[in-house]
Amino acid sequence: MPLDYVLNGRAHGEVGAVLMEHDFNPGALRPFVGADGRSYITVNQKDRNGNFVINQETGKPLMVAVPVQNSPYSLRVDEWKHIDRQVRKAAQQRLKLVADLRASNLVYTMPNGMGHSVLQTQNQSDVGDADVSMDARRRGNADRPLYDLTSLPLPIIHKDFEFGARELAVSRNLGQPLDVSTGELAARKVAETAEKLAIGTYGTYAFGGGTVYGLINYTNRLTKVITNPTAGGWVPTTTLDEVLAMKQQSMDAYHYGPWKLYASATWDQYLDNDFSAAKGDLTLRERLMKIDGINEVKTLDFLTGTQLVLVSQTTDVIRLVIGMDVVTVRWESMGGMQVNFKVMAILVPQIRCDYNSRTGIVHGNVA
Repeated sequence: MPLDYVLNGRAHGEVGAVLMEHDFNPGALRPFVGADGRSYITVNQKDRNGNFVINQETGKPLMVAVPVQNSPYSLRVDEWKHIDRQVRKAAQQRLKLVADLRASNLVYTMPNGMGHSVLQTQNQSDVGDADVSMDARRRGNADRPLYDLTSLPLPIIHKDFEFGARELAVSRNLGQPLDVSTGELAARKVAETAEKLAIGTYGTYAFGGGTVYGLINYTNRLTKVITNPTAGGWVPTTTLDEVLAMKQQSMDAYHYGPWKLYASATWDQYLDNDFSAAKGDLTLRERLMKIDGINEVKTLDFLTGTQLVLVSQTTDVIRLVIGMDVVTVRWESMGGMQVNFKVMAILVPQIRCDYNSRTGIVHGNVA
């Protein structure tokens, strides 16, 4: 697809011009056949002054279907539903950390994320303690917090798949749904990349003076050397003590939970084994979840090695910036003989610290 990036508020590429014309709404690249046989796209509704009309209940712009010309291979509504259903189902299977951030409401939804290349925020310092006196006329300390401006790039995660125009025609003539297995694979790849980006196993992404970090490659994260469960002399209480120490590190940095503990897959055989051979009434995973403030111990598929990550579940530590949820768009090429699709999303982790570089992420790794 000719659009892979937005620079200085402009989309680059032939298809990017279509998006710019419709305020970067991906619905402009999702034409469908209406009941009257005409092609339509769904775009933001505007008032007479050109402003978005907002739904008072949801706070989101209202959408309206408008007819379009020269779109011979617009999909039928049922075909779009079939593609979207399979794509979203495939994407959700690989999103664990990202899904946790959503479930914990650790999100920031950025309207018109396609029209922005970076998100600018501020890190804030603390202020001094309140005064205690017998007379409120006593002048207290009127200190002010300090701020540090930061930029977060908003890259587009995307993967393509395609159909021949003849495949679409055969599918319609036979009344059979499209084989969207390649679309499912594309969705999995998008979801995997979003998950790896949030964990930190994808690596960093730098643009516009800012960098996207994940949990395990964030430069200001706290670290802890932990014991490999394969090491001689290791017992479940070893890991219990080390996780308690990780919790204390977080509190020492003024982040008091609640926390989630994430583990690499190599921990499963130890986390789900008996905590105590004498009693056998708890697994190590269950025992760790009995630590005050730790709500869940979860395995992340893409967290490699023998690692543990304790994460304070607050928006000043981590949040997911949603510039665009997983969506599939379509355009034609080769004179209309090939119908191209792109699964794309703007799902960017924002790992945060305060003005003094303190964070509630503790990364445990073996020496």
